[in-house]
Amino acid sequence: MDVRRAHERYPGGDPAAGIESLHAFSFGPHYDPGNLRFGAMIACNEERLAPGAGFDEHPHSHTEIVTWVVEGELTHRDSAGHESVVRAGDVQRLSSAGGVRHVERNDGSEPLVFVQMWLAPLEPGGEPAYETVRGIADSTPYAVPEAAALLHVRRLAEGERTAIPDAPYLYAHVVRGEIRLDGEELAEGDAARIENAKGLEAVAGSPAELLLWEMT
Repeated sequence: MDVRRAHERYPGGDPAAGIESLHAFSFGPHYDPGNLRFGAMIACNEERLAPGAGFDEHPHSHTEIVTWVVEGELTHRDSAGHESVVRAGDVQRLSSAGGVRHVERNDGSEPLVFVQMWLAPLEPGGEPAYETVRGIADSTPYAVPEAAALLHVRRLAEGERTAIPDAPYLYAHVVRGEIRLDGEELAEGDAARIENAKGLEAVAGSPAELLLWEMT
């Protein structure tokens, strides 16, 4: 298990424009050949947008982009004609496939916080696709078959335990609260990369929210 602390993330964004980003993997000017991907995951970005701030239209290709809103509302528009507002508890996925352009903004009056995760598809190309699942339940993992991955969301009360999926590659990201995972104490923004995960469990040290990626 490789634990990465919140303070070790690469800073990015444009604070003067109301955009603050923290990158878990090699990203943009922060090139690190030893931190390019883990399993299918190639990015896990924590984004904070002030009211009125956002990312202007920009391109993506050959990437599965999954977004988890922590607080606030995210406005999405893309060149394939999709437009939606994504709220806390929703999962958004944009399959950029052979190429798509999109806009992400905070058009609300409150700060927006979200975690955006990029996964490499098994096969490149294809037609772009978009999906939003409203109010995803802890008991139902969200499947990204294009990347052979499953996203599990766990919301835990203090002292509550939860099983960690067995997987060749398991990525755990603490959205909020404190988690003890296989003897390691993880706080908000911390992450763990586990190879050949088997028979593990997490215990909440405080009310917590945990994202778990099960990957082959």
